[in-house]
Amino acid sequence: MSQHRYSMSFTVGGLFHGESLRIAALYLELGQWNACRDEVLEKNLLQARTLSSLKRIYRETASRLETLTHHELEFLIACSRQDQAYLLWLAVCRRYQFIADFAIEVLRERHLSLKSDLATSEFDSFFNRKSEWHLELDEITPTTRGKLRQVLYKILREADLVTANNMINAAMPSPKLVELIRQSYPSDLLRLPVFESEITGTNR
Repeated sequence: MSQHRYSMSFTVGGLFHGESLRIAALYLELGQWNACRDEVLEKNLLQARTLSSLKRIYRETASRLETLTHHELEFLIACSRQDQAYLLWLAVCRRYQFIADFAIEVLRERHLSLKSDLATSEFDSFFNRKSEWHLELDEITPTTRGKLRQVLYKILREADLVTANNMINAAMPSPKLVELIRQSYPSDLLRLPVFESEITGTNR
């Protein structure tokens, strides 16, 4: 049995691209997450229909953004939409070890093996393998498991890492993003479907 428990609370939303940009910009302006939260809730800056959904979306999005460094947050606001999507995907991986492991052991491994598809059955196989070591996964109902699969694949599509018909898109991060990742969390490069040879030539 694994010594650490997987957090499996990614049952709502997707990549939260637009919401992440608003929250990140506000945090950089205010400098404190508590002040950022109060501002979002007071003015409904995420335009949620209810206060409960507003709180839920903010909590999920902020928990991912908090894994990014200050330089990464600044880069997130200024970079291209594609780099934004990649960086938000990496934030998701940092927030959820289950997704990070899936990214390395399934997404990247299939890309390196020249297997271009990522069928939803790959999620189920990965889930079953991990449940042998993570007993907390046995507590998840089939309905919740299906929701987790749905949300993860939605995130992958919104990050442009998987197509609508579940084919893997090779990642093409900019040299600036690669350098930024190397400075903070070099292992994050393993969470993208990319060949090492394609990024070793970037400026250091």
